[in-house]
Amino acid sequence: MPAPHTVALFAAAALALLLIPGPAVLYIVTRSVTQGRRAGFVSVLGIHAGTLVHVAAAAFGLSAILVRSSTAFHAVKYAGAAYLIFLGIRRLVTPVPTANDGDALEVVPNRQLFVNGAVVNILNPKTALFFLAFLPQFVDPARGSVSLQVVVLGALFVGIGLCSDSTYALLASRFGTWLRTSRSFRHGQRYVAGGIYVGLGVTAALAGAKTTSASS
Repeated sequence: MPAPHTVALFAAAALALLLIPGPAVLYIVTRSVTQGRRAGFVSVLGIHAGTLVHVAAAAFGLSAILVRSSTAFHAVKYAGAAYLIFLGIRRLVTPVPTANDGDALEVVPNRQLFVNGAVVNILNPKTALFFLAFLPQFVDPARGSVSLQVVVLGALFVGIGLCSDSTYALLASRFGTWLRTSRSFRHGQRYVAGGIYVGLGVTAALAGAKTTSASS
């Protein structure tokens, strides 16, 4: 088991990293703004279900495959980018609610929200590399099973992430309630949401291209 001071240091570092908005946070905020607090919280659960996959991969050494194999790394990178673009395009072509719909917004089933969130984070190679590069700094082989230490620290990371991302979801849903009273927002929110998804996907794809060219 990790030493108490190691756990405290890891928790502080993890919190600092989690507070920096990234693709997962933008996904949560977008869902919270467009569909409300419940959707945001379900998205948070999905995101961190995906994080658990990376924790397990790091614990059993699967994350190393993404580093050792350039093909595997780029396959996951571009699959994640393509999925984000797919979400954005689907959002862009979703019809805008009519006046007869009142204040209703697009209703995405909770199961789909959860699965989308999990897939977004599972297909994020940066998350895998984070656990491969960051977690080992807090692992001490002299204190027992390395895999157990990774699981403990990974679970702590997920717990902190659930709290920080839920805060983002709560704030975004409250702000979203105000935004949904705006007539222009009702007609423009699908373009904003869809644009965010597509932008994330394109950014991920271009980042991969730059990395490839720089390493060649």
